[in-house]
Amino acid sequence: MGTLTLGEEWPLGVECAWPGQPSPRPLPEEGGDGGSRTGVRSERMAVNLPPAPLPGKRGDGGSRTSVRSERMAVNLPPSPLPGKRGDGGSRTSVRNSRPSRRFLKLAAALAFGVAIWQIGQGGYIQAKAWLAQILISQAWARTLDGEQRVKPWPWADTWPVARISVPGRGIERFVLAGANGRAIAFGPGHVSGTPLPGEDGNSVIGAHRDTHFAFLRALQAGEEIVVEKSDGGRRHYRVIGAEIVDKSETRVLAQPPDETRLTLITCYPFDALRAGGPLRYVVTAETAPSPRPGGDGGSRAAPAQK
Repeated sequence: MGTLTLGEEWPLGVECAWPGQPSPRPLPEEGGDGGSRTGVRSERMAVNLPPAPLPGKRGDGGSRTSVRSERMAVNLPPSPLPGKRGDGGSRTSVRNSRPSRRFLKLAAALAFGVAIWQIGQGGYIQAKAWLAQILISQAWARTLDGEQRVKPWPWADTWPVARISVPGRGIERFVLAGANGRAIAFGPGHVSGTPLPGEDGNSVIGAHRDTHFAFLRALQAGEEIVVEKSDGGRRHYRVIGAEIVDKSETRVLAQPPDETRLTLITCYPFDALRAGGPLRYVVTAETAPSPRPGGDGGSRAAPAQK
């Protein structure tokens, strides 16, 4: 430690009074060394000099207690305890970092689990839809054999009432009784209060825009739609147009006298991010004569009017 001059303040703000001029008195000799250790230490205390650093532990005669006392006297901060890996950090810092690492691992595991669950849910929905179509097809076959209101599964609250197809596009759909959410989850639903598909009058069918009725956006005026009834009879329709209406507009459900038509309704727009908007896409088809055997079932015409 450096030599302090008169008038200086003790380091770190500890006050110390300095004498004017120290006049040490001679001390008796001991063993020819000019004085005893006690006298030397007393003189040092008289002039308020800091004690000389004492040697350490390794055979140099000093003690750890003296070294620690000196550190406390000058208010030196304690040396940082070495960390677990010898990097100079403290064990507290290492321990404090452990919870954050555990949290990151837990968050990663949770995100992975959610992703697997989503993939599983998607696969489950696809498998359920595929199985439902098989069961509905079997129920329709039994209907054609003469059974009434054949439920595709025991707890179902709907049953197939017709089958529609678009021969020019290779599309086929089973129409279920009722257009509520439970029914149209598995296929197009017949709107109650309107004639059954294939019967006289305006038969109305609704379905989701992104599944069973996604093909409506591509239908063109003049394309043929075939309806198979529960008694096995068939009726042919031809698309005459399409329009976009508000969901509150009920004229599409009207029953004009002496007219037989097929009205197909789905939500609009087809690529909307959120379902259930106020608009509906409506395709109208009117009855057409059955094609002759060996015919092409009708040709495509101009795009449907919107």
